[in-house]
Amino acid sequence: MKFLSVVQIAKKWNLSERSVRNYCATGKVDGAFLTGKTWNIPEDAQKPDRANKRADAPSALLDILKAEKNVGLSGGIYHKVQIELTYNSNHMEGSKLTHEQTRYIFETNTVGLENGAVNVDDIIETANHFKCIDIVIDSAKKPMTEAFVKLLHRTLKSGTTQARRDRFAVGDYKKLPNTVGDMLTARPEEVAEKMKSLLSEYNADKEKSFDDLLDFHYRFECIHPFQDGNGRVGRLLLFKECLKHDIVPFIIDDELKLFYYRGLREWKNEKGYLRDTCLAAQDKFKKYLDLFEIDHRR
Repeated sequence: MKFLSVVQIAKKWNLSERSVRNYCATGKVDGAFLTGKTWNIPEDAQKPDRANKRADAPSALLDILKAEKNVGLSGGIYHKVQIELTYNSNHMEGSKLTHEQTRYIFETNTVGLENGAVNVDDIIETANHFKCIDIVIDSAKKPMTEAFVKLLHRTLKSGTTQARRDRFAVGDYKKLPNTVGDMLTARPEEVAEKMKSLLSEYNADKEKSFDDLLDFHYRFECIHPFQDGNGRVGRLLLFKECLKHDIVPFIIDDELKLFYYRGLREWKNEKGYLRDTCLAAQDKFKKYLDLFEIDHRR
């Protein structure tokens, strides 16, 4: 049997090359297989029905993320999410790595340094955050549990300086009081009970709205269950729940960071601040989906 390249099939089917790669990655082209990073497509393969793609839209993003992750596809939405979510979430928490350095670590598993020194923990947490995103994608449809929340924290902080200090309790709840700005959080002895209550209430309702996810995020950050890494774990959980409930995800970037913090502070009094900020971030994410020709409805 003769096999054609993505470029040849794209011309034959009158589609973009990215659409052909997405079809292959999601298993919609019978007989297509990868050699390294190159798709080999049977010459007589049938063009997938785009109507089927639209019908599958609510779960399409998660399906595509899983497929691209599993085959190691470069340059797709999975690749984009890994770099953008990791860079922006770590940057919000003080990481000095640049966007380019973050991309370089993901793509090559090496560190590109131009000027000066780089904090080793920034590098470790970047690599660990990539692993966290994989865990989120693989577990997106599973219920939220304490064990899962702790797993994300342990994965994020594994191998860091803090992991070598008992008082930081990496992968477990905090031992020392902490704050979010000028806001007091749950005391260490309260955390376990508050987390059980939060997860029990959240898991009681199977259908979730956008505000339900934001309310969970606000309550999680108010508890601030870990000594450090609460913001990143909280945003990873938000991403997971968006995927689970077919809600377009969002990534808070530098432009929206201060509005996001204001939204968290004011959530109990005015939900519009956080909602509007996250909807603006969601609009940006929709542009990624449009770029990769992934259908979205919300």
